[in-house]
Amino acid sequence: MAKTTSLHCRVVEGKDLPAKDMSGSSDPYCVVKVDNEVVARTATVWKSLNPVWGEEYTLRLPRGFHSFAIYVLDEDTIGQDDVIGKVSLSRQQISAEPRGVDSWLSLVPVDPNEEVQGEIHLELQVPEQGHPRVLRCHLIEARDLAPRDLSGTSDPFVRVSCCGHTLETAVIKKTRFPHWDEVLEFKLPEGEQGEVMLSVEVWDWDIVGKNDFLGRVEFPLDTICTDPTKGWFQLLPFPSTTEDHGGQLGALRLAVRLVEDRVLPPTYYQPLIQLLTETIISPGQPPASTALAVLEEVTSGESRQDVATKLVKIFLGQGLAVPLLDYLTAHELARNTDPNILFRSNSLASKSMEQFMKVVGLSYLHEVLKPVVNRIFEEKKYVELDPSKMELSRSRRISFKGSLSEAQVQETSLELLKSYLGDIVDAIVGSVDKCPLLMRVAFKQLRRRVEERFPSVQHEEVRYFSISGFLFLRFFAPAVLTPKLFRLREQHADPRTSRTLLLLAKALQSIGNLGLQLGQGKEPWMAPLHAILLPSITRVKAFLDSLVTVESTEAAAGEGPVPPALFCPSATIKEGYLHTCTQGGPALLPRFAFKKRYFWLSSEALTYSKSPEWQVRCSIPVPWMRAVEQVDEGTFQHRHVMQIVAQDGTGQLHTTYIQCQSGQELWQWLWAVRQASSANEDMLPTCHAGIFRAGRWTCCLQPACTAPGCSRTHSTVALGEWSDPLDPAAAAQTLYGHLRQAGAQLR
Repeated sequence: MAKTTSLHCRVVEGKDLPAKDMSGSSDPYCVVKVDNEVVARTATVWKSLNPVWGEEYTLRLPRGFHSFAIYVLDEDTIGQDDVIGKVSLSRQQISAEPRGVDSWLSLVPVDPNEEVQGEIHLELQVPEQGHPRVLRCHLIEARDLAPRDLSGTSDPFVRVSCCGHTLETAVIKKTRFPHWDEVLEFKLPEGEQGEVMLSVEVWDWDIVGKNDFLGRVEFPLDTICTDPTKGWFQLLPFPSTTEDHGGQLGALRLAVRLVEDRVLPPTYYQPLIQLLTETIISPGQPPASTALAVLEEVTSGESRQDVATKLVKIFLGQGLAVPLLDYLTAHELARNTDPNILFRSNSLASKSMEQFMKVVGLSYLHEVLKPVVNRIFEEKKYVELDPSKMELSRSRRISFKGSLSEAQVQETSLELLKSYLGDIVDAIVGSVDKCPLLMRVAFKQLRRRVEERFPSVQHEEVRYFSISGFLFLRFFAPAVLTPKLFRLREQHADPRTSRTLLLLAKALQSIGNLGLQLGQGKEPWMAPLHAILLPSITRVKAFLDSLVTVESTEAAAGEGPVPPALFCPSATIKEGYLHTCTQGGPALLPRFAFKKRYFWLSSEALTYSKSPEWQVRCSIPVPWMRAVEQVDEGTFQHRHVMQIVAQDGTGQLHTTYIQCQSGQELWQWLWAVRQASSANEDMLPTCHAGIFRAGRWTCCLQPACTAPGCSRTHSTVALGEWSDPLDPAAAAQTLYGHLRQAGAQLR
C-alpha cells in the first residue's frame, strides 16, 4: 500500500499588481514553492498589471509537506527579477477546506527572515550516567541552504541556545552544504525541564553588516531527555511578523486542493474495474443502476473533469474507450429532446469526450495548428475589428502618412484574419489521414447515435454539429485561444497577439456552430468576417463526412487495448538548442567546456547533435537516468545549468551538464526530463549540486570524488492532469473515492 499526497493547483490570474518597470507596467510570472522548494513556474505575461495565467499543476509529493506558497515576480531582461509579493498557505489551511481553497488572496511582502530552505542533520541526547546531566548536541551537516551572498553561496554556522546559554559552531565558508561534525554540550539544571526548548539556528556569517538568518528548528527538552533524537530536520522561519498591506501589492486568484489517498496494488482494483466495464461489456442492467450511472449522479461539476479523465484512461487501457463514449453519449441523447442544446452542458459524456480528445489527439492537434500559431506569435500583427477597442496610434505606419483611419485598420485586420483563418481551415480539412484512428471511430459512433435519436430531415444539421461541437468548440478553438495550455507554445501571448488569437477562436467557434448563430450575437463588428466564414463551413462539413468514413476493419483495429506508451509517445516531447558538457570537461576548459548542441527529448532517450540535420548523435537513454537536478548558480560562469546523472549498463554513473538560456527554459527542460523519467526505478536519493574541481566538490567542499551526494534530489513532478502517464491503480482509487459516497445506491 502506497500513500500518495497530491496538490492540485490552478494559478488563475492576478489583479492590481504594482508597476515595476519604467513603462508603468510589469511582466509578471509566478513561482510555486512547496516547503520553500521550487516545483513549478508559470509563463510570463508581458506588460500587464492584471495578468491571466490559467495554468494548472498536479504536484505529486513524495512525502508530507508543511507550507505552500506562490511568489509573483516581475521579469527583467537586465539584472535580477523584482519580487512583487507572495501568497502562503499552510497544510492545515488547505486541508481544512474539503473542496479546497478557491478565492482571491492578497499578496504580502517577502520578508528575508521568512525565506528559508534546506535541512539540518543533527543528533541530540542526554546520557543517563553522570551528574550534573549534560545535553550533547552533535551538529553533523546541513544541505540546500538558501544562498545569501552574491556568489550564490553562504558562510553558514550554527547557534544553539538552551537554558539561558548559547554556543556556536565554526563558520564554513562559501557553501550551501556545510559539514561541521561538532559537538556542543550544555549542563542541564536539576528538576523537571517543563516547557524548556532547545533552539538550533543556522546563520550566514557576514564580515560587514548583520548576519543573515538561514532557518531554525526547536526541540522540547523533556522529549530529548527521554528519547534521543537523530535525523534530518527541515529548517523553519521565525514566526511571521508581516503586516496586512490592505491589498497594496495586488491580489492573486488561486484554486488549491489537497488530495491524500492510499493506493493499493493494482490487483485489488480489478473487481472495481470489472464493475465499471461490465456495463459496457454486458449492457443488460437497468441504466439507472449501473456503476457509471451512479458515478455520474454523485459527481458534481467541480469533480466531473477529474472523474472523466480517470474513466477515459482506465477504459483506454482496457481497449474500451470507444464503447465507453458510445455508452455515455447514448444515455445523454436519451435524456435530451432538444437537438439545439445537445452536449452543451458539462455532463460526464461531454467531459469524457473532451478529455479523450486531449489524451489521444494532442500530437494531432500540434501537427495541425502549430505552424499557424507559431506564425501568429512571430509576426505580432495588430488586428482589431471592434471600433471601441481600436488604438489607431498603435497601427501607425513607418511613413509620412501618420495614423491609419478606423476603416483602414478594419480592412488590414480582415486581410490578416482571412490569411490566418484560411491557413487554419486548410490545415484542419486536410488532416483526415492525420487524425488518430481512435478519434475517428469515436466520432463515427457518435454520428450513428445522433442519427438514430434525431432521424428527421429537419434535424440533418445535428449529424454535423454533434461532431463539430466537440472538435471545434472543445478542441481546436480553446487551443488557438490559449496555446500555452495545450503546449503549442512555451510562453503566453502578449496582449496584441492574445487579441488576434481571441478573434480567430471566435471565428472557429462560429464555424463549429456551422454558422447557425451568425448575426445573432452581441458583437455586430464581427459581421465583416461572415463572408469568410460561410465558405469554410461547407468545406468543414465535407471534412466531417470524410472523418467518419472508417472501414469496419479499421474500426475494429482501433478498439484494441491502448498501451501506456500512448501517454508517453516515442515522438519528440521537446526539442531545441542548448549548451552541454560532460563531467570532467569544466575542470580543463572552463570557458569553452559548453558546446552548442541541438536536443531532442522523447520517452525513450535524450538525444543531441551539432545541428538538427547532423546524423552523428549522442544519446542518454531515459531508463538510465537516476537524477535530474538544477546546478548551483555559482558553479559555472553561466547561470541556468541543470544536470542529468545516468547509470550505464555496467553500473557506472555519468553526469551531463546542460545550460539553458533563461530560468524559464531551465524549468521547462527540468519538468520535461523529470516527467519522461518519472517511472524509473533506483532513482538516487541525493546528488551533488556542484562539480568536482580542483580536488573537491564545489558544493559541499568534500575532497573525495566518490563522496555521497550532499543535496536531496527532487522527485516532485508537475504534470497536467490529462497528460499523466497511465496509472490504473491511482485512477481506480480516485473513482472508488467518488463511488464510496454513493454506497447506499450501489447496494
